[in-house]
Amino acid sequence: MANENKLQNIISHCKEYGFIFPSSEIYDGLSAVYDYGQYGAELKRNIRDYWWRSMTQMNDNIVGIDAAIFMHPTVWKASGHVDNFSDPMIDNKDSQKRYRVDHLIEGYAETLPEAEATAVLAEMDHLLAANDFSGLKQFVEDKKIKCGVSGTSNWTDVRQFNLMFSTEVGSVAEDASTIYLRPETAQGIFVNFLNVQKTARMKIPFGIAQTGKAFRNEIVARQFIFRMREFEQMEMQFFIKPGTQKEWYEYWKEARMKWHLGLGISADKYRFHDHVKLAHYADAACDIEYDFTFGFKELEGIHSRTDFDLKQHQEYSGKKLTYFDTEINQHYVPYVIETSIGLDRTVLMILSEAYEEEDLSTADKQDSRSLLRIPAMLAPIKLAIFPLTKKDGLPEMAKQLIEECKPYFKCFYEEKDAIGKRYRRQDAIGTPFCVTIDHQTKEDNTVTIRHRDSMLQERMPLSEIRQYIQEQTKMF
Repeated sequence: MANENKLQNIISHCKEYGFIFPSSEIYDGLSAVYDYGQYGAELKRNIRDYWWRSMTQMNDNIVGIDAAIFMHPTVWKASGHVDNFSDPMIDNKDSQKRYRVDHLIEGYAETLPEAEATAVLAEMDHLLAANDFSGLKQFVEDKKIKCGVSGTSNWTDVRQFNLMFSTEVGSVAEDASTIYLRPETAQGIFVNFLNVQKTARMKIPFGIAQTGKAFRNEIVARQFIFRMREFEQMEMQFFIKPGTQKEWYEYWKEARMKWHLGLGISADKYRFHDHVKLAHYADAACDIEYDFTFGFKELEGIHSRTDFDLKQHQEYSGKKLTYFDTEINQHYVPYVIETSIGLDRTVLMILSEAYEEEDLSTADKQDSRSLLRIPAMLAPIKLAIFPLTKKDGLPEMAKQLIEECKPYFKCFYEEKDAIGKRYRRQDAIGTPFCVTIDHQTKEDNTVTIRHRDSMLQERMPLSEIRQYIQEQTKMF
């Protein structure tokens, strides 16, 4: 399947089978906002749980919190978001359409031969790193890059636009205070550094993890759930002794790549990309990129944030945010290594890897199926249970198996339609195992278990099903 068609097919599949819907669709939707349906919500929760457990359960020195979305507005002044959280934008004067200038140039580069595209992107990175906005505009004009709507190259100057959403807190408009919807989850960790360190009695090095919603007023949101205005992050801030940041930065690069490879995705679908322009708080930064249908794009960021955040919050709050290291008998402001992964982007990665249209035609019969080869531990439904017929006590036996299994993993029951159609529907939502209760079950207490990926069917004792599925779908 051509890459240019695959994303659209995934979008259609997600809507048809209850994974992801356009938000407020009956009102014609809201741009770059999506709702997760019944199976998408389960997949997203399973990915979140897998990340959470791998951080907080499998590491003795990492704990988790759940900080509020609303925070004191000075938090965002201290963090630099009020002054620096901006993207360079350019408007086409004829269409009135606004573009992120890097996205505009990247789109142009995709139309070029590889060598030319590489040169264009290298020049763009150089101009962005230098904050040379006049140079960026000149570059766009020199390359005669056109607006996709108007077809013209009539551009405004490149300007910075802050991406934070603001709102007001207060019962009377004139007395209200302006606050922001958080554009990231990290600051909730930093302002709670001492609360967690003292109550959990943590010793450096230690980490604080969090998952949650963040909001960015993306001017150009695109590529399905890859770039949205409301999204979810999974972040961990790892607090370390100053001077050890290089060692821990390399450690977490390796650890996070190992986590990704543990999803069963081929190593050649990932790569590290070092930042050309470092954020104001970082002394090292890279992205783990995944090869989406639209090319290699950022999936997770790993940043050495130095002591910037804690020092800023210490200065703006007037509260001391230091750690007393008993080993060296000294107070210091810890340095931080951050790992930050987009949950929605991870959902899209899993769907991109899993989606397949398989031709099952033979010399005698034309046949095909759409399936999602989702890793069994992440699948929305772990086991579907079918009585072969609606009579002879088979539904009762099937429901008894459901009752036995559902406290341990998500199950699905269906008795409508031919068994082949039921299998196909479960293939499409990624269910790794289907069990059929038939007349032989009444005779010898065995069932047919069908494997999604291979379509292999085998007999197994009914009494062993729950333990087998648990073993096959466990996370750790």
